[in-house]
Amino acid sequence: MLLWSMFFLGLAFGVFARLGRFCLLRGLRQVLGLDGNEPQGTAPALQAFALALAVALLASQTLQLLGLVDLGQALIVRPGFSIPGVFIGGVIFALGMVLANACGARSLVLLAGGNLRSLVTVVFLALGAQASSTGVLVPLRQWFQGLAPTTVEHTTLQQSLMANGASGLAAHAALAIVPALALLAYALYRPALRRSPAQWLSAVVIGTLVAVGWWISATVEVDPFEPARLTSLSFISPMAETLLYVQVAVGREFDAASAMVLGVLAGACVTALATRSARWEGFDSPAQLARSAAGGWLMGFGGLLAAGCSIGQVLTGVTTLAWATLPAVAGIVLGGLLFARLLASRH
Repeated sequence: MLLWSMFFLGLAFGVFARLGRFCLLRGLRQVLGLDGNEPQGTAPALQAFALALAVALLASQTLQLLGLVDLGQALIVRPGFSIPGVFIGGVIFALGMVLANACGARSLVLLAGGNLRSLVTVVFLALGAQASSTGVLVPLRQWFQGLAPTTVEHTTLQQSLMANGASGLAAHAALAIVPALALLAYALYRPALRRSPAQWLSAVVIGTLVAVGWWISATVEVDPFEPARLTSLSFISPMAETLLYVQVAVGREFDAASAMVLGVLAGACVTALATRSARWEGFDSPAQLARSAAGGWLMGFGGLLAAGCSIGQVLTGVTTLAWATLPAVAGIVLGGLLFARLLASRH
């Protein structure tokens, strides 16, 4: 039941990510005026990401308020972490994302439509993540994680407010409702997103899927004697685990994370075929191949160090209100803006 639930979660994400061209990097490039398809000063892709984040934050925190999930048990919520290490991981991930011209999730979606550049990115991302988890990059990852380690008594902003006397409802209002309203105002103030039904509908669905993912991992096939840590939409470790399963399936169980990855590929593929946007795409030059490979490798290492990607941290992680998420988000967003500008200036 859990495998099928996560497969259909990924399937829905693949469908709507393909329909709405959902991508944080695309939005950052539009903000910088680097997307020739959008007028200067408009960024509907970033507005769509903000809308998805607002929906995800409200829906996830409502589940928390109702006692249906405990986001403090999420895998990415942890008391001990390195602020500079997590921030640097986010920056490294952002560099890889810009070099590959897509994040891990977007690469899966593009691959499903026949983009062979994304195949190289996906494979090298999975290899980089696995090398950082159990391979040759472990010492380097551990060195970064040892930079100025921090331990927090309360792992989330909500727990910190409640420890200082705020009620659960007050903490929810301050940390979920107010930021979500600000994100909604940004998403809907300019007309660019409102004029694109595919983008705003996809954003609403994807934001809802984040909360659905939390609910699935909290309620479906839960072992009361060994409860699993909560997960939702995230792609670095799942992509690495999927590639590892393809290579050494004997003796290994096919897990929910890999089911989600396959669901994304299936959903995006069906959508690409249905919309007649599927087509084979390759490399224009060896340099482009090198950028895709290097970008994937850097995303794998940086994403594992930051404990998430542009989806796993900037979208899903934020909904937990975890302290450990903040430096990762800062690294990914600021790094994305910086490297997108620098790479554009070289051309």
